[in-house]
Parts: sequence; C-alpha cells; structure tokens
Amino acid sequence: MTVDTGPEAQLEPPRQSSLGTAAARNLATTTKSAPQMQEITSRWLLRMLPWVEAKGGAYRVNRRLSYTVGDGRIEFVQDGADVRVIPRELGELALLRGFDDVDVLTAVAGRCAQRDFRAGEVLVQRGDRAGQIHLIAHGRIRQTSVGKYGDEVTVAVLADGDRFGENALLDGEGSWDYTAVAETSGTLLTLSRADFSAVLSTAPHLQDHVRKFSSLPRQRQNKHGEAEIAMSSGHTGEPELPGAFVDYELKPREYELSIAQTVLRIHTRVADLYNEPMNQTEEQLRLTIEALRERQEHELINNREFGLLHNAAFKQRIQTHSGPPTPDDLDDLLCRRRGTKLFLAHPRTIAAIGRELNARGLYPDHVDVGGQQVPAWRGVPILPCNKIPITKENTSSILAMRTGEDNQGVIGLRQTGLAEEYEPGLSVRFMGIDERSIISYLVTTYYSAAILVPDALGMLENVQIARKPE
Repeated sequence: MTVDTGPEAQLEPPRQSSLGTAAARNLATTTKSAPQMQEITSRWLLRMLPWVEAKGGAYRVNRRLSYTVGDGRIEFVQDGADVRVIPRELGELALLRGFDDVDVLTAVAGRCAQRDFRAGEVLVQRGDRAGQIHLIAHGRIRQTSVGKYGDEVTVAVLADGDRFGENALLDGEGSWDYTAVAETSGTLLTLSRADFSAVLSTAPHLQDHVRKFSSLPRQRQNKHGEAEIAMSSGHTGEPELPGAFVDYELKPREYELSIAQTVLRIHTRVADLYNEPMNQTEEQLRLTIEALRERQEHELINNREFGLLHNAAFKQRIQTHSGPPTPDDLDDLLCRRRGTKLFLAHPRTIAAIGRELNARGLYPDHVDVGGQQVPAWRGVPILPCNKIPITKENTSSILAMRTGEDNQGVIGLRQTGLAEEYEPGLSVRFMGIDERSIISYLVTTYYSAAILVPDALGMLENVQIARKPE
C-alpha cells in the first residue's frame, strides 16, 4: 500500500484529542478584580489636615487687632508691549489701602511710567536718593546689600506683582539701603514722588486719607503688626504698672463650607441581576466617592476663596534664589514659621529637590508618616500632591505648613452627623427610581480650609523644575 506524502497531506492539521481551553473557560469561574481607577492618588493633604467641626456651615477666625495693611500683590493689564497698572490695584499699597476714589486712583495710575529692563541691569543703587516706587509687572529682581563683614548679601528676591520703594512717596529724605539688580528681563512701572505729589495737591479726599494713614498708631504694634499689649519688666520698687487689654479684629474672616456633589445613577436590572461576586451599587459608589475626594483635595489647593495657593499671605511667599529648589530655599521657607508639620509639592518638584540635593552630595532624610517612609528635609516630611499646578514655563510652588487648631495652624473644615452620612462629612441620599428604572443617589461632601494665623502657611514660588541640559 502506498502512503500519500504530498504537500496536502503534510499540511493537514492533527485531529483534536481533548477539550480546548477556550471552550473550557465557558464552564470555569473567572477570578476578577474590583474596578480599578487611575485618578486615585495618595491625597496626603486630606490625610494630614486636622479636621475641625464647622457647625452652622461656617468657621470664624478671630485674631488680635492688626494694623498691617497693604501687603497684597498688584495686577497689571497688557496691551501689546504696553503695560498699565489697574487703578483699583493701587489699593494694595499700604498708603492707598481703603481709598476707593476711582478717578483719583486712575490719575495716579496714569502717572506710572513704564520701564523695560534687561537681565543684569542695576535698577537702583545703594545709597542713592530714593524718590520713586517701583511696581514689578514681570521679571525677577534681586535686592542685595553689604553685610556686617563687608561681603555682599541678598536681602530679597522679588517677582511679578511685588514692589519696592513704597516709603519714598512720602519720605523726601530717604535713600536706598540696598541695590536692586534684574535677574531676568522684564517690565516695571515707576511712580515718582513728584508725580504723586502733583495728584495729591489736587485731590482733597486723598489728602485726608494720607493724613489718616500717617496718624496710624505705628508705635503700638509688635513686629507682626498686632496691637501691642503694654507691660513692664525688669523694674524694682513700686512703679505704676501699665494697664493693658488684648484688642480683637472687629470684622474677623469667616470660612463657609464649600460643596462637591454628583448624582450616581444605576439601572435596576444591573443592581438586581449582576451583584455577584461584587455588589454593583457599592462599587459604583466607591469609585464615585474616590472622584469626589480627589476634587475635594483639588479645591483645597486651588479654590480662589479658600484654597491654600490663593490664601497664603503675601509676606509668607518667597522666591527661589536661583530658580531650582535648593536646600537654601527650603531652609528659607522652613525658618519662617515654628513647628512646620509638612512640605507639600508636586511629584515633579520633589524630583527636582532630589536632583539639587544630589548635586551637592546630600541625601534627604526619610521619616515615617502613617507607616510609610517619605523623604524629608530637616526632619519635615516632603509629601507629594499632584493638585499643585505646573505652569507652561515648568515652574511650580512648594507649600510649608503648620497644622492644628491648638498650634494656630492650617485646619480642614467639615460637618459630620449629616443625614444619611456614608463617611464623615459625606452623605449618600436615595433620590428614587424614575420611569426608566434608573436608581439615583445624591452624593455630597462639604469641606473648606482655614489658615488661623498668616505664618501658618508659607509658599516658595516660581520653582524651576525642568532639568538643566548636561
């Protein structure tokens, strides 16, 4: 007998002799995971903030009376290459705080002369007569002076919205006690004492305002601008002791709870038939709550009313010395407050901190926070938060904060005991079933944050996080 060994016979597949895996899986129980979600982050801010009950939906921060005025930043408008200061923004100057005559402010703004500067240009020289105020529209300016031992020291680094020389508008005998040098190119607006005096001479309301400003009780303040508590110490005998009382702000700030809500919808067929091995309603609710908590942390950072980035006191905001986040910058940020609990930075910013430490042969400490090892500087943990924005110029910010109500720090606000509360400060309310068999649940959370005293929160701004070319 002859066996066919042609090409067709050689290509014939072997016959299946057992059940295949594809068919077998139809009878097998599949092991599956719970629904996964990429949006979930560590949410360190929510974990580290002490949460305080805000009964009545609001929290009032009572402080000692303070005479500190005009410490905000100034905003500008740009029309091509021309830059103008917004007249009402001049109210951020201590001299003009509370003055609301728009016509007079417009006249003052019109006297501001634009000056474009280049990197390395000396803007004011130490010892020269100070006869104008400079408003920085854009750019970085370093102020330097002579130290005790004759070496040059940095006084401050200023950037967009800052100003210097404010006292020159009224003090005709003053002189610059520092040298201001431009680190980058930019633009500033200059208002001379002569131009301000010209407007002042024709504005009686402004004259009254300046007189009131000049009569403020500047000698009865402590270094923080708070009303001083009179006392005597180091005396002998029986001198008459000064009387004292602690004055309070008449209009303290109130923080109202904000809200994040969504309506979760589930078809009754899904809820009835597809609940094994995982409950569909519970899984849908779990992922919805995760998204709400992410939004909550985003608002605590970025909300213009109560977010930390927008509510950090301007005197607690500092600039980097050279751009990248160096150990010196972290020390400057750390030394501005007692009992700093944590640094908060974008993960890319933390990587930039690591590069700067490595370049100097330093290795960051690590501390235990909630059972997890995290990098630290001077024993203060540096925690990641991807809600802190990064600009298109690859700059970001680093926050340093003291926390807790007893420490006069930063606190989170919420209200518990809500109707149908699912988690502290978060409720899930059944809204019924509509004519399309859709079950609806209203998921709501209430929250806010409060800074009890200005130095509880500090910020290192314009941190360069891009890697420099090798």
